[in-house]
Formats: sequence, structure tokens, C-alpha cells
Amino acid sequence: MTLSKIIIKPGKDKSIVRRHPWVFSGAIKKIEGPVENGDFVEVIANKGRHLAYGHYQNGSIAVRLLLFENETLSDNLYQERIQNAYSLRESLGLTNDPECNIYRLIHAEGDYLPGLIIDHYAGHLVVQCHSIGMYRDIDKITEALKTVYGDQLKSIYLKCSSTLPKDFSDYSGDRYLYGEAETPVVALEYGNKFAIDWVTGQKTGFFIDQRENRALLAKYARGKKVLNTFCYSGGFSIFALNSDAVLVHSLDASEKAIKLTDENVELGGFKDDRHASYVDDAMDFIKDLQEDYDIIILDPPAFAKHRNAKHNAVQGYKRLNAHAIRQIKPGGIIFTFSCSQVVDKVLFYNTIVAAAISANRNVRILEQLHQPADHPISSNHPEGEYLKGLVIQVE
Repeated sequence: MTLSKIIIKPGKDKSIVRRHPWVFSGAIKKIEGPVENGDFVEVIANKGRHLAYGHYQNGSIAVRLLLFENETLSDNLYQERIQNAYSLRESLGLTNDPECNIYRLIHAEGDYLPGLIIDHYAGHLVVQCHSIGMYRDIDKITEALKTVYGDQLKSIYLKCSSTLPKDFSDYSGDRYLYGEAETPVVALEYGNKFAIDWVTGQKTGFFIDQRENRALLAKYARGKKVLNTFCYSGGFSIFALNSDAVLVHSLDASEKAIKLTDENVELGGFKDDRHASYVDDAMDFIKDLQEDYDIIILDPPAFAKHRNAKHNAVQGYKRLNAHAIRQIKPGGIIFTFSCSQVVDKVLFYNTIVAAAISANRNVRILEQLHQPADHPISSNHPEGEYLKGLVIQVE
């Protein structure tokens, strides 16, 4: 196989030698040979030394690297990487737990497959390609998944309409690659039932990255009044209800999200008056709380998706948390999160401290939270640590 070559500028190969999986467009000196979006290319140092192989794509991240020096190009690449990822989840007790059949199988760079996300729901896999190269290799990925899962596999659904470039005309739409399913499908997270609809839902249908943090909330929620803001499909709310919280209120600006929450509350069999849902803006709602909540969950969508928006994002997190700190009862607990990749954990920590100062209340940090082990972070790609969280108590 003859591959086009991406020649790197002098001095710009250091990150590649350290095995960082991204080559930025500004590091490229020239391209030898014809190249199209999604092509598998060879990356070469300025003086001709082989550095890596990866998928090329126009944009800021020009090459997502799959193989580095001394790694051999193999026809079994996807099967080997997917089997490795599955074995990790197996060792974590996630692949055969009858009470928990929701987990992430492939976490892009964290599983050495940049541009690829695969989530598992009760025997069904949902695949998201964030690069054209991964999409063009989807047949190989599908065959690898069938080999690794065997008879356990019920279906594979491809969902890339929101993750591939909008001008990529070759995409033939979201569809089943193997098997079929009628959604929503009921899946379990530590015994808690959730109706997952990967066809119409956000992301792959659920926010799996908060699994362990939802389980932690359950330890705090017994006998408490809980407000779950930015609730989406009510993950934290269901855990709180199953943990005998005396009151749970779910809040989201989206009527669709509240409908999902109410469906999951009904699915869980919670027919009493302990739960209520509200469609409202979280910032406005928290400014003037009408209930003396013991616990408030702040889990907003990413306030910043790129570095240019970082300052505004920090100010948004500060305002939101200051309102919650100001309003919550003495001794109250706040679970607060950021999923903005450009806001690192130190900056987020400092932002919460600044919010406490602004609210003029004493705060103690009880727990520092992050994404679970099935969302691993490569030591060569620290940007993969995107989810940050704190559990704080307000005096």
C-alpha cells in the first residue's frame, strides 16, 4: 500500500515523538502525494525519519495518529484495539454485571482510537465517528465488534450526523450496521432503570460519564431534598429517588429533556409525590429558590468548546455556582461539574473558590470528582481529562 506523506516542519515533531495523537495543521511543512479527507497517511519528520501513521482530515487537527514509531501496521488493528478496550472493561467488572449494563467501550484517544466513540447499552452498541477516517473504516470496525462480542451482540447503530463535518457529503445517514432494535431500550446502571433512545437522544443516548458520580450522590441523598439542574434524562434524580431522598426536583430548560426524565421516573415506579419536574433556566431558577434543598446538582453542558470562549465560560461557572452557594441552606451539599475541556481541573477549582468568595459563605471541599475508568485518559493526551467535579459543603 502506497501512502501519501505528511512532512513535519523542523522542531514540530516533538509532540509526535512523545506520542501525542494529534498533528495540528500548523506543524505541516508539506504533503507529498494526493490526499483526501479520511486517508490513511504516513507522518515523516523534516529529515525523512518515519514518525507515525494516522487519518488525515482538513482542519486544525490535520492528522489523528493511530500508530507510532516501532508499531507495525496490521490488518487486525481495530480488532486488537477493541479487544484491548473490552478486556479493560471486563477487568473493571462492567461487561458481565447484571445490574449495570451501561458503559463506554471505546473512548477515542484514551483507547488509542482517536476519532472513535462506542457506547454499550444492554447488548447494543452505538458508534460515533468524530473523524472521516474512522467513518471510512466503519466496515472494519463493525467486523471487529462482531468478533469481540460474538453472541452477546444484539445490534450496532451508527450515529454520526452531528459529529462528522456538515459538508461531508459521503455520509449516508445514521443507521443500523448490524441487527436492529426498537428504541427506547431499558438498560441498567447499578440497578437503576433508564430508557435509552440512541436514535433521537443526545450524544449516544445517555451521559455515561457521570455513572460513578451518580452512585456517589446515592450515598448522600437518603432523607434529603435534592435539586437536579440541567437534568437531561434525570440520571441523578433516579439515583436520588432510589436512595430514599424525601424530595427530588428535576430542572432543565428543554421540555424534551423533562419528558425523558418523567419517563424514567415512571419506569422506576416512583408514583408518589416525591418528584416534580420544572422547565426553566437554571440560572434564573437558582437565584430565588422556593425550597430549602439539602443537595443541589449543577451539571451544565460545556460552557466553552474552544479556547477563545474560556473566559466567558469561567464567568458562567462562577455566576452559576455563586447563586447556588448563596441560596442553599447552611450545611447544604453541592455537586458541581464542568465538562468543558479547555477549563482544566485547577481552573475549575479556583472558579468555585471565587464563587464562594463572591457569595460570602464558607465552603468545604469534600470530594474531587472526574470521569470514570471506562473513559480513560492517555498519559500522552492530557486533554482527554474533560470532566471535573467537586462535592462541596456550604456553611
